[in-house]
Amino acid sequence: MSGNDSYLEAVQDFRARKDAHFAGGQGPIDPAGLADFHGLSYYPPDPAWSFMAALKPLPQGEGTEVTLETSTGEPRVMARFGQVVVELPGGERTLSVFTPLGEEAPARVFIPFRDATSGQETYGAGRYLDAPVGRGESGELLVQVDFNLAYHPYCAYSAGWTCPLPPSENVLPEPVRAGEKLPGPQA
Repeated sequence: MSGNDSYLEAVQDFRARKDAHFAGGQGPIDPAGLADFHGLSYYPPDPAWSFMAALKPLPQGEGTEVTLETSTGEPRVMARFGQVVVELPGGERTLSVFTPLGEEAPARVFIPFRDATSGQETYGAGRYLDAPVGRGESGELLVQVDFNLAYHPYCAYSAGWTCPLPPSENVLPEPVRAGEKLPGPQA
């Protein structure tokens, strides 16, 4: 099996496990709607939407505590941990990454984002990435930014959830046709 095949298989496995989790009543779907649930909708996996990016942490205490707006108006306080730069089809884009307050050495960072598909092909309030953090050969922090794993927040499925909204610096002008999408005939 080639590296590309194993990557595609890993993305499909991730999606199958998420669908099973939702179908088992452990997700945000109302129990009454589970009978009609047959899995989430996704763009076809494409390795071109997966990036290993250098994580540029913010200096300790430098604007790290931020309040993100949420779907319900309740503020969500998080730490802006740093930034990553990815090369998208429209050019180089910088995204802010977040962690819970007080987390100094995160294993994952949270990347909420919106793009040109938001509200048409994907959930209007945006999508999320939970990106693993690792170290490069020189000890630098790296983040696996894989848009194939982008997902809709739980508030996309039920009004009973409070979901952070992407900050303005994480609004991408181009479409990111990777990851979870709305059900139906769109691209």
